[in-house]
Amino acid sequence: MMAAIAAARQGASVTLIERNQKVGRKLYITGKGRCNVTNHCSPEEVRAAVPRNGKFLYSTLEHTPPAWVEEFFEALGVPLKVERGNRVFPASDKSIDIIDALFFELKRLKVPVVNDRVSGVCLQDGAVCAVEMGEGRELSGLPCKAVILATGGLSYPATGSTGDGLWMAEELGHTIVTPRPSLVPLESPDPFCARMQGLALKNVTLTVKNGKKKTVYQEQGELLFTHFGLSGPLVLSASAHMRDFEKDQYTCAIDLKPALDEPALDARLVRELTAGANRDMDNLLGALAPRLLVPVLLEQADIPGNKKAHDLTRGERRRLLELFKCFTVAVSGPRPVDEAIITAGGVKVSEVDPKTMMSRKVPGLFFAGELLDVDAYTGGFNLQIAWATGRAAGEGAAEYVLAGQAFLS
Repeated sequence: MMAAIAAARQGASVTLIERNQKVGRKLYITGKGRCNVTNHCSPEEVRAAVPRNGKFLYSTLEHTPPAWVEEFFEALGVPLKVERGNRVFPASDKSIDIIDALFFELKRLKVPVVNDRVSGVCLQDGAVCAVEMGEGRELSGLPCKAVILATGGLSYPATGSTGDGLWMAEELGHTIVTPRPSLVPLESPDPFCARMQGLALKNVTLTVKNGKKKTVYQEQGELLFTHFGLSGPLVLSASAHMRDFEKDQYTCAIDLKPALDEPALDARLVRELTAGANRDMDNLLGALAPRLLVPVLLEQADIPGNKKAHDLTRGERRRLLELFKCFTVAVSGPRPVDEAIITAGGVKVSEVDPKTMMSRKVPGLFFAGELLDVDAYTGGFNLQIAWATGRAAGEGAAEYVLAGQAFLS
């Protein structure tokens, strides 16, 4: 939609081809339905949130910084607000306001939306000349001078992101960096995760270390235990820093009481043990940990649940203390790509002009968004990349065809 709007504003004749019945379907689910539009920060800070190929976005983000995106939507009648971590949301907390703003701007610009599925891009003398739509005997062709592929990656296929653009780009001679999940829940071999399914821990600190014991991520926030392992905001953010599951081994360590250092926590533990000297440990620990976590803590510390508080040894207390400050969860890998918020990998960026988003291999072929091998951490950065590359592709395509016609897929 951003690419179509940008091209139409430049005076190009544009048609947007959308395989879903409605445009913007994936926007409905972003930011838990609230749509984290962008991040209120500088272009440099956006690039710093891109773990790989951030330099490719230099020109694009200078041309379309977060400030431009905020002004764009507010000019379309969507008031915005800035929340924790500089995350920008519509003031209404409704993603539909963002979708409607884009849709009505398309209508104002008289950009028709065709509900069909693009099955291929046709070339003549090595350059784009048409798109093919439909399947089997229902195939039809639409002549055009430029095509912008903005089909997304492989995440959330129910929204239409099924990788169509990736295989089309590959068919046209582009190198595809193998897509893999990013911003994705993590699987764990530890059986206690399933026992604590549904337990949400708030205000904890998650530290992720690689096989060499180097910290690759550390942040405070919320996480969730599931039947397969770990999920929640902290875990999704952490997964983007875990870039090499095939060659590396990662471990998650949770500080359950980050507000207390070890001496302060030990003093708190001693107070609880003294006050409840005659209580069983599985009963007493309820004052310090959620109900589902208590039996797991005692099991990990090798303390019987029916042991009286006054019988707890110094060594057992020490083990409990260490678990509160460093509860370790092994990680076996990420969940499948269709459960990821975004896809890492895609069209190799060295084969794309960073200013116009046009293919260096096929004249008239442009790319935008998650289709490119660029992904970022959570916080509105991935949508910022989508808006910036979409605008660059739209303007680039319009300039390329001059007064011609651009068809968008």
